[in-house]
Amino acid sequence: MPSSRLRAWERRTDPVLLGVGILFLAGWALPIVLPQLPENTDRWLEGIQQTAWALFAADYAIRVWLSDRRRHFIATHIPSLLVVLLPLLRPLAVLRSLLLLTALMRRVTLPLRMRVTVYVSGWACFLALVGAIAVLDAERRSADPTIVTLSDALWWSLTTMTTVGYGDLYPTTLEGRLIAATLMLSGIALLGVVTASIAAWFVERFQQTSAAESRNEADLRLVLAELRKVRARLDELAERRDDGPGTTAGSG
Repeated sequence: MPSSRLRAWERRTDPVLLGVGILFLAGWALPIVLPQLPENTDRWLEGIQQTAWALFAADYAIRVWLSDRRRHFIATHIPSLLVVLLPLLRPLAVLRSLLLLTALMRRVTLPLRMRVTVYVSGWACFLALVGAIAVLDAERRSADPTIVTLSDALWWSLTTMTTVGYGDLYPTTLEGRLIAATLMLSGIALLGVVTASIAAWFVERFQQTSAAESRNEADLRLVLAELRKVRARLDELAERRDDGPGTTAGSG
């Protein structure tokens, strides 16, 4: 369990860091989607990325300091540590910003299955978008690219995540293929989550139906037992009534 200080810090900073993550994503994506931006704008967007990365690094350091079990916290938050330590993985910081949606959703009263559906849908859309932008950036450095526009990248990302793979568009660079592998594995994982969620819903429905039937049978058995007691009592009263006049006449 996180310490009370750590939970209080995360409650206060989750919305702020979510906004920082969105700014980080914008600073990373806009130069890729709009390569004709002025040089000054590119430098300004790069400054936004660096500032956001510094804020994430400071947040990680503070959370480690507030944690009661610091080694355990570091061991269980390896992606956040890599984001802070490895500059090449800095775009992954935005993934952590969306993970903060989990903390925000704790304040919303929703059934568990609905929360799972929201998370899975959000992650699928987010990974498709980020994967499309990342592969577009990678393929622009290829000598013979097949993915040259954002619409191509989005179409490729969706077909890759759903494991359809028409083959009309495909990455030709090593970086693009690594992104493709990540999207494939993510798509399979998301499909597994959706399938498991649907199966769990059916199992729960069957269990609820079975439990309701069991309760109905138990209630019916109780009612029948009570009716038998009432019937026995009525029979006993009837016998006493029938025996009453004869006993009186004999005694006279």
